[in-house]
Formats: sequence, C-alpha cells, structure tokens
Amino acid sequence: MAQKSLGAAGWTVNAADTYRVAQDTGPESHNNTHDRWNVYGTDLGHMFLHDDRMFMVFGDTFGPPPAIPFLSVPHSDWRSNTMAEIDVTDRPTGGLVFSNMITDNPGHARELLPSKKVRGDEQTVIPTYGVSVGSRMYLYYMSIRQFDQPGHWSLNHSGIAYSDNAGNTWTKADVQWPGNSNFGQVALVLQGSHLYVFGIPGGRYGSLRLARVPTDSVLTETAYQYWNGSFWATNSPAAAVNIVPGPVGELSVQYNSYYQKWLMMYLIDPAGQIVLRMADSLTGPWGPAQVVVTGAQYPQLYAPYITPLWNDHKDIYFTMSMFEPYQVFLMHTSLTAAQQ
Repeated sequence: MAQKSLGAAGWTVNAADTYRVAQDTGPESHNNTHDRWNVYGTDLGHMFLHDDRMFMVFGDTFGPPPAIPFLSVPHSDWRSNTMAEIDVTDRPTGGLVFSNMITDNPGHARELLPSKKVRGDEQTVIPTYGVSVGSRMYLYYMSIRQFDQPGHWSLNHSGIAYSDNAGNTWTKADVQWPGNSNFGQVALVLQGSHLYVFGIPGGRYGSLRLARVPTDSVLTETAYQYWNGSFWATNSPAAAVNIVPGPVGELSVQYNSYYQKWLMMYLIDPAGQIVLRMADSLTGPWGPAQVVVTGAQYPQLYAPYITPLWNDHKDIYFTMSMFEPYQVFLMHTSLTAAQQ
C-alpha cells in the first residue's frame, strides 16, 4: 500500500504509536534462547535477507550468569558473535520468531567470527551489518582492540567476511579499512547495481559518511567509491564528506514505500536518544533528527536496526538493545503527517 508523498511537508514520528513489541532474546523472551541455544544475553541484532529468509546477527553473546559483559568477573561461554534465522510472517506483532540459530553443537549457538578476547590486543570481533549478494552472505565487521570509556572504543581494523553455505562457516577476506577509518562500523543498503556503505568510526561519536561498490566487486578494495558531496570519488576514502554530523552511533537505513522516503535510525549517545532522519536520496540531504525513544523510557538503549521486511506500510519495526538487561527487543513506531 503506497501513501502519496508529502514532499517538503514531510512526516513526524508518532510518539503515541511508539512502543516495545517484545523481548526477542534471553530468559524472558518468547524465543527461549537460553534453553535452546545457551544464549542468555546478547545485543545488536541487525538483519538481512538471504534466499527469502531473514537472518539476525548479534554481537558479544553470553551463557548463564555470572557473566557480566566486559566487567572483571569471568565470562560464561563468551562468543563474540552469533546469528539467528527468523520466521518470515505477515507482520511481527508478537515479536520476531527464531526458527533456528547457527550452531556448532546441538543446543549451542556458534561463534561466527573468532576473536582473541584479549583487551589491548583484540578484545572482540563484532559484525556491524550483513548483506546477501547472489548466493553469498557478507558480514562487515570491526576488530576491537579494546573498549575504553562508555561509547568509545579503539579498532585494529574493519573488514569483510563471507559465507557460501548460508552462514554456517565464514572466511575473512583481505579487504580492510584501518582502525582510524570513518568506515569502522557500517550500515548497508542494496540499491540497483551497487551496495551502499554508510560508515562511522569505531565508537558512537563520529560523523556519518557514504561509500558504494558494484555488487560484483564487494571484495575488491579499489572498486569502492566515496561520496564527496558532488560525485563519487574512486578508491579515495579521504574524499568522503559528512552526510550527517556526529555524534552518530549504531545505525540502519531502509526504504519505506508507504512514506516514499529513505529512513535512517541511529543512536545519539550523549543525549540517550534513538532518532530518525528521512531523505529522498541515499546521498541526502537528510532531514532533521527526530526523537523516536529516549533513555528515560528505555535505560541504556542503543543499536536501532530497521527490519528489512514490512517496509510497505505505516508500521515501522526496528530492533533495539538495552545494556543493563543485555538483550534485544523488537520496537514499533510510525509517522504522521507534519503540521503545516
């Protein structure tokens, strides 16, 4: 169902229609991930489609207590990353239903990309977004040297891993960006013959820049082009300009055919806000940041990822993490016509 575009009049977030749908991970979730795959706590939860199936990728994942992420107590069954397969339904009104997780043994979610788990060397490896091109899955990841103060971490590098067997095993490719790159963490959009890469530095305080690569050249580093505000500069990351000013935390971008807009959600860490911006083009200009939810409503919130399905209706579904319970939740919002 398509809604006539409001053009410059735009849309505003409907606070009255913004709410938490369900907890999707952990002992309190409808998916019972603790019993089924020994996933008691995890975060992130960005999603992509592959072979008409939807996959959700998590960050650091833990077994039962006393695991407390990144504190001094011993970790229980620490895996740097895991992945679930989600049942595709008409609309996820009761939460996202996990039909399976990638496992290494029955009842145990597999770590996809290993890490040294040594602070100051390689504390963890976090996939920051996934995508499917043809028969191959890709995960863009960051190798984290160490977590510093909240919202800040240093990277060794960022890179790409791929899987040719539906996510069961992964190979890290040679293509990498240095640890101080503005493409340390990404959101991905497939559009036409290109994959668009929205990038921020490691942490939650940098600005957002944009690159793209032909879909048949994802693993060719020199094929990447960087948006300089006027045209695409080939193989020149330094040419990329800010398309959204910082601070920008974890983010996602999806097209909504009902609103006829590109929608971007991200975390503003110092304000404790998840915000939404809209644009007619991936290169922008991106409209003003509108608050969707705040830390006053959902303490220690982060990582808003718009679902890759159900973007043809007024309903907007997105996942959100909360650090204190260390779980992933499905959220809902919608837009209403802006006042003239």
